[in-house]
Amino acid sequence: MGSSDYLPGDVPSTAKRRVLVVDDNVDSAEMLRQFLIMSEHEVRMAHNGPDAVTQAEDFKPHVVLLDIGLPGLTGHEVAQRIRTSAGGEGIMLIALTGWGQPADRQRSAEAGFDLHLVKPIDPFEISDLIASAPKRSSA
Repeated sequence: MGSSDYLPGDVPSTAKRRVLVVDDNVDSAEMLRQFLIMSEHEVRMAHNGPDAVTQAEDFKPHVVLLDIGLPGLTGHEVAQRIRTSAGGEGIMLIALTGWGQPADRQRSAEAGFDLHLVKPIDPFEISDLIASAPKRSSA
């Protein structure tokens, strides 16, 4: 079912995942967090690069929705640190950014992102992507 198949107000049922939302725009992060909670995911947030790395280590998310332009560390630096951490190779990393040129997408791939989405994002598309993430143990 694609995002266009949903009726307004519908929240798709998906397998529960641990999701880390990282965005320095607090309002944007909070709106996405609320949508994901309504979709029955366990969600944490971070608003800068260093906190994102710490949250990823502590929370062990299945999916990280990660803005690129962050204070402290860029989203690319955060992605690289997550990928090289224990268990980091099994986390789905999704870049959520305003930067969508081919060079931006290439840089995201090189940093270890699985997907590169350009804002504004469709929350139902995000929900479908999260549902496709491998569900690991909470190790």
